[in-house]
Amino acid sequence: MTSSAAGSTAFFTLALLTISTLVLLLLRYYLPLRTTPLHVTVPVFLAIALPASIIVLLPIDLASSSASGSASGIWLPETVVYKAWRIVYWLTFVLTWAILPMLGEYCDSGYREPKARLRYALRSNGRYWMILVGCSVVGSVYLVWWNGFHLDSFKSLVMALAYTWGLMLGIYLMGHGLVAFPRSLLGYARVGERLKRIQSRAPRVHEKLHEALEKLGEYEGAVVQLQQRSKNGTAREFQEWIDELADKSSLPEARVGEVGRTKTTTVPAVVTERYLADLTRKLKRARHAKLRFENEWDHILRKATRTQAILDSSASQRLEFSSAISPAPGVLDRLTILTPYTRYHLHTHIIPALTYITYALCILASTAIVWSEVIRSFPSSNLSVIAWTIVHHPHSSITFGSQLTSAIWLSYMLLCAFYSLTEVKIWGNRALVRRNTYQESATWYGLQIAKLTVPLSYNFLGMLNRKVETGSSFFKLLGRLIVLSPLGEGFSTWFPVVVLLPVFATAFGLYGKIRNVCGFGDLLDDDEEDGQAGYTGTGSWREGRALIEREVQGASGNVLGLNRRERSSLNGGRYTDAPAPSSSIATTANANANASADSNAGPSSTRTASRRPVQDDEEDSGNFFENFTARVKNTFETNDFSISRPKWLGGDEEVQVPSGSRRRPLDRGEGERESGFLGLFGGRAEEGRVRL
Repeated sequence: MTSSAAGSTAFFTLALLTISTLVLLLLRYYLPLRTTPLHVTVPVFLAIALPASIIVLLPIDLASSSASGSASGIWLPETVVYKAWRIVYWLTFVLTWAILPMLGEYCDSGYREPKARLRYALRSNGRYWMILVGCSVVGSVYLVWWNGFHLDSFKSLVMALAYTWGLMLGIYLMGHGLVAFPRSLLGYARVGERLKRIQSRAPRVHEKLHEALEKLGEYEGAVVQLQQRSKNGTAREFQEWIDELADKSSLPEARVGEVGRTKTTTVPAVVTERYLADLTRKLKRARHAKLRFENEWDHILRKATRTQAILDSSASQRLEFSSAISPAPGVLDRLTILTPYTRYHLHTHIIPALTYITYALCILASTAIVWSEVIRSFPSSNLSVIAWTIVHHPHSSITFGSQLTSAIWLSYMLLCAFYSLTEVKIWGNRALVRRNTYQESATWYGLQIAKLTVPLSYNFLGMLNRKVETGSSFFKLLGRLIVLSPLGEGFSTWFPVVVLLPVFATAFGLYGKIRNVCGFGDLLDDDEEDGQAGYTGTGSWREGRALIEREVQGASGNVLGLNRRERSSLNGGRYTDAPAPSSSIATTANANANASADSNAGPSSTRTASRRPVQDDEEDSGNFFENFTARVKNTFETNDFSISRPKWLGGDEEVQVPSGSRRRPLDRGEGERESGFLGLFGGRAEEGRVRL
């Protein structure tokens, strides 16, 4: 090592300042910082900045505790590194298991007074903490019986329980992301598949937006009823609270009387504080759900129009994004040095080529991580790819290149785990929305980042050389207490093999098969499966294309500047399946009718009318046997299987079709030619005669 650590200290300080700046920019992107209170901003900032600092702290720890004592990378004194680990770990622990769960329920509470909101948060987290206490009691009995009554036994219990739950969740999310993230890059590189993937998501998002608007209107209708009741004197005690809810309502004044007369919601005869708090909480969730799906729908429209413009530019080799199509252009689009010709080559050749290269590198990295996770279960093996890329020889030193490589490996593991958080649908209505993220959702995502980073970082440390692992300060703080009992040591060594389950499930589409067999396999947004379904003719992406075209044309006229025939000719039929002429005319007529209806309805109803979903077939409800029985019954009830006697056998009955409409009789009168199959061969509808 060098004689002085001044340069390393300056580097570490500069790295922390850079991380803090990036986290602030991230918070500013998702949260309105001016209106967000400090008791939300500060914990969320720490919950992201502290785990992000581990990406820098862990490589420094590897060099500082190098066994050879001749590390040439960034290093700090071991006492400084150990104290830094203690600060990062215990602050993250307190944020994960105490502050952020309380803060999330506090923000989600509908009460007005801080004391009432605090009581609600304590009551909501009571069951959660009771489960933790119960698990701690059971674990403490085992540790005391194994190690005796010591302070380290209880500290080991607390750290091992937090590490166990975080590792279980982190291994599953990382395993899913190791396959899903490279697959998303492959879909993005293929422009045609990218467009179909966007179109296949449009019906689902449009339906969710429609449901969010209906739910918000229902809750705001209850507020209107409460406001009318407060004027009559039955709810005068909460008049100020009700007026505050009414002021934040987005219901148009023209519909206030209509909603007040309708019985959309049931308002109790006696209005209590608990009922108002519950209604306020539902209102806040419904408003943020509306903002979430509006933002997602606008994002889909913007991406679809931009991707369609890239496809259409293949004929002229000139690409221009109109301001009406792309209201929020990217950084590269704002550069004046890009001409339409260079922009065409950038989006058509350069960006897809770079994406393919990134996809190949991510596939290799995912394979190396899965192999290293499996091979680490055999301590005598030295075949770990990650360990070999960082330390080529057991007696070699940690260099700056080794530290950079370890930071890249750790960042990719965390990226795959956090990417899965955006795909898994079991988290409820939580989502990140640009400048409009719900405060409870912001605290929840910060909680997950703080919960997953420490276990995955220690799991990464376990894939290195055993001598490097045990010599680090991170192992002295966390690993020494985790391996205090044989159960903890065995779990840390063998559980990472479970990463093969989510990897194979995502790679071979087992979630869709589980959904088809059991009916509960839709925990993940399988966009790849939806895209494949669109190719086989189920119509999911075709329906999304119709929704997007109707929205774009109905909101601002013919934004694309092309008619339907010209767009299909530019596409060349390679990426889109042009509908039949009759359906095309019908779609155009519907789009024009919707556009005229929106223009006549006025500006207040334009947004709502454009959100009206396309009528789909009714989804099956019930289990498999009920659906099968209903379909068989409908088949026999709606179809007429009777056989009528034809005219040439003396029959004069009319032929029935399944829809119930009647065809004309077979006797067409004198001199009338047969227009059916026999008419091609000169046949006549003469009784008793068939011309062959």
